[in-house]
Amino acid sequence: MDTTLEDPLVGRVLDGRYRVDARIAVGGMATVYRAVDLRLDRVLALKVMHPALAADGSFVDRFIREAKSVARLAHPNVVQVFDQGTDGGYVYLAMEYVAGCTLRDVLRERGALAPRAALDILEPVLAALGAAHRAGFVHRDMKPENVLIGDDGRVKVADFGLVRAVNTVTDTTGTVLGSVSYLAPEQIEHGSADPRVDVYACGVVLYEMLTGTKPRRGDSPAQILYQHLNEDVPPPSAAVPGLPAELDRLVAEATARTAAVRPRDAAALLARVRETRIVLGMGDSDEPAPPAAVAGRDIAGDRTSVLPMPPPAAHPTPAYGTGGPDDVNRTSVLGSVAPLPPRRSRSRRGFVALVTAVLLVLGLGAGVWYINSGQFTKVPPLLAKTEAQARDRLSDDGLDVKRVRHEYSDTVRRGQVVGTDPAAGARIRRNDGVVLTVSDGPETVKVPDLAGTGLAAARAELKEKGLAPGMVTREFSDDVPRGSVVRTDPDAGTTRHAGSAIALTVSKGSPVDVPDVTGEDLDDAKADLADAGLKVEVATAEVTSEYDKGQVARQSPDSGAEAAEGDTVTLTVSKGPEMVEVPDVVGDSVDEATETLQNAGFDVDEDRGLLGLFGDTVKGQSVDGGDTAPKGSTIKITIR
Repeated sequence: MDTTLEDPLVGRVLDGRYRVDARIAVGGMATVYRAVDLRLDRVLALKVMHPALAADGSFVDRFIREAKSVARLAHPNVVQVFDQGTDGGYVYLAMEYVAGCTLRDVLRERGALAPRAALDILEPVLAALGAAHRAGFVHRDMKPENVLIGDDGRVKVADFGLVRAVNTVTDTTGTVLGSVSYLAPEQIEHGSADPRVDVYACGVVLYEMLTGTKPRRGDSPAQILYQHLNEDVPPPSAAVPGLPAELDRLVAEATARTAAVRPRDAAALLARVRETRIVLGMGDSDEPAPPAAVAGRDIAGDRTSVLPMPPPAAHPTPAYGTGGPDDVNRTSVLGSVAPLPPRRSRSRRGFVALVTAVLLVLGLGAGVWYINSGQFTKVPPLLAKTEAQARDRLSDDGLDVKRVRHEYSDTVRRGQVVGTDPAAGARIRRNDGVVLTVSDGPETVKVPDLAGTGLAAARAELKEKGLAPGMVTREFSDDVPRGSVVRTDPDAGTTRHAGSAIALTVSKGSPVDVPDVTGEDLDDAKADLADAGLKVEVATAEVTSEYDKGQVARQSPDSGAEAAEGDTVTLTVSKGPEMVEVPDVVGDSVDEATETLQNAGFDVDEDRGLLGLFGDTVKGQSVDGGDTAPKGSTIKITIR
């Protein structure tokens, strides 16, 4: 079904810049369109608030808060916000367009995912939420619909429309926000939220990825809410027998009904996920699996054996026997020892020699085991542990700390372990040493003074300083040249964590009044707009109007609006007025004639003269009955 039919925004250019091409999604607060930025010639997603909500100031504030919140999150797994603005009654966000599908699409099509694939998706989601939590925000509406999986396999978190500052008390006044299947008990009971509500929702999402179903089911939202408050999330292995117990524990920790028992934020849950991967022998994953791999893996294919099978002997020795089929290529249980000849007529000397050889091999085997295995252990997982906890754990495993390095980290708290060398799970000699890398917390940087700097140069300087260019908002300025920075948010000289996004306000230059070109011939209208410093785009569809064919029927923005030099005005050309047959009203009373002509789509003007001041009969009409005239035009009736 074509979702763009009857949509008044499709084909329109918003704010003289964003051409709306197609509608791609409709939500409770806004509609999302695929659009083209005519200035930068790039495809993006345009999120436009429903007009009915745009009249509500609180909704507009909340909508704009989304833009500001996400713009601060310069993270590769968060859908980027480019711009925010208004055009008449429309309030919009210009956002990154992600070609692909949602996690909900994958689950609906494929059902349960393999454990490795589920963790491959969960890790970048937690990385994105961890950045949000570190910045002081909670998503509050995590669900598979808000996890986007690009065609290139990248995973991004979308729809921060419900974000709220961590230290803000949330009062929903009886209205519970978010999807009921993913709400934490404290959201339902108290209406408040901190990062642990996102942890809870991610635990539910993980359960759904592992089993293909939601853990809560009911005939009404009230039943599901009751289960959140009174029942633990069941272990996923109850629905999919054979899933590792470590995954059951991970889901249980994330979805604990008592918030204090859960990991404190997404970064802490991410550390638990990585530890679980190591325990399960899945290694670590920096990049998510592409959608095809995510959807196509078999769960059983990801299980690993607790004890690996020993390698076969390099040169298997055939047994000496009767030549039966069972004697071919039979090997000793010791693997590397030649099998014993089965003949009973052996001398006692031979038997003693044989026993001695076996004992010797067993002794050598024990020695080889000690040399190859007994002297070695594995580096334990230490991510997110304090330095003291890491030292204790290493000491328990017979390992020392060689030295401690420090580095900045946006996701791991100051004083906690960021990594080890060798890495967790690596084979290492007992009594050997491990290098710990401990977080110094986020690096701080002063925001440079960018006033008067061109946008491209400003972005480059922010990156050079270790900051990220954030959302760009444009405004008119008589003092700052078009395309240069007016100010930053936060202000120049403010200290921020390295990697923080800095919002830029860029000058549109002096405002230009859009001239009224409706009713003009198209070429004349183009010339007038060019003289005003504006560009022109002509809509592909023509419309009927009161204006003659080839004249401008309407324009966007309308006349009198302020635009920046170089902005685009979209013109819609008239295909002429609609011609309608004029009714014959001669001889009718004035009231009858007026009603008949108005019902046919005409305006009516009366000509009474001196002789018709007291008359009530139509003696003539400006266009004869049966002829045609433009709909909406005026028919003059003569009264005598």
